[in-house]
Amino acid sequence: MKNPISPTIPLDADGVHHGFLRLPYSRDDSAWGSIMIPITVIKNGDGPTALLTGGNHGDEYEGPIALQELAVTLSADDISGRVIIVPAFNYPAFRAGTRTSPIDKGNMNRAFPGRPDGTPTEKIADYFQRILVPLADVAVDFHSGGRTLDFVPFAAAHIQENKANEAACMAAMDAFNAPYSVQLLEIDSAGMYDTAIEEMGKVLVSTELGGGGSSTAKTNAIAKKGLRNVLIHFGILQGEMQIDPTEKLDMPDGDCFTFSETDGLHEPLIDLGDPVEKGDVVARVWPVDRTGIAPIEYKARRSGVLISLHFPGLIKSGDCVAVVGVIMD
Repeated sequence: MKNPISPTIPLDADGVHHGFLRLPYSRDDSAWGSIMIPITVIKNGDGPTALLTGGNHGDEYEGPIALQELAVTLSADDISGRVIIVPAFNYPAFRAGTRTSPIDKGNMNRAFPGRPDGTPTEKIADYFQRILVPLADVAVDFHSGGRTLDFVPFAAAHIQENKANEAACMAAMDAFNAPYSVQLLEIDSAGMYDTAIEEMGKVLVSTELGGGGSSTAKTNAIAKKGLRNVLIHFGILQGEMQIDPTEKLDMPDGDCFTFSETDGLHEPLIDLGDPVEKGDVVARVWPVDRTGIAPIEYKARRSGVLISLHFPGLIKSGDCVAVVGVIMD
């Protein structure tokens, strides 16, 4: 079945083209309406293709900011090859400022490979799976913690069965050169965009650059520098990469994660980026409905560096409390 999404600009013509991925969407307020997903394609002759996405989750902002700037500053003469820029991948979620789509509650990063006759989220995933990802040599997909997590700023790559592609992804992660570089363990990888890209043998760099449902000058600068470095690394953009010190971390197993088993008031006891020893209390959860009851303590199950914390102040049973990264030699 053909996907109903159509681009309003050419995907393979030289020059700079700004337009939309138009997804027909009939609804109460627009019988023949469409979801218009902004896209920019910049091409100059033959060469590698970079597929650059933000807003996979709609409450994560470093990617959309860095990509909007790239779309207005990058010219065709600057590059060899092609750059495809989609600042707000899950556009309905981005407009709503939510992790998932307000239309169908679809989590774009759990919707792959998608369906051409599915929900709007599934249709967008299918279009990327069948049309855009096959065009790419490298993909950069920006994430941060959204409204419920906060991270030290890191670029990430995954351990893969395909060791040649794993090595290429690790090299691209190193080129991105965030303050931290993490061999990332996913606790829920089914349906992920990352998995779809890697299964096609494409190079992927992902990130977690902050959180709290906003961005900062520091994390936006990291995103912009990392983008430029990756484009230079792949020979799409000319210039010298800006390489600064990075802390390399591993996430070898599920002991890196700590989860809450109760609702309550979250009290962090260790700050992001601080060292932690196995057994250290990383957070306490206080009751919200009465006084005189001691908090529940949550302890690190590994030694390393605290790379993620729950955000904001109230927490629910099952929420991630903290994540520890293990320092690599």
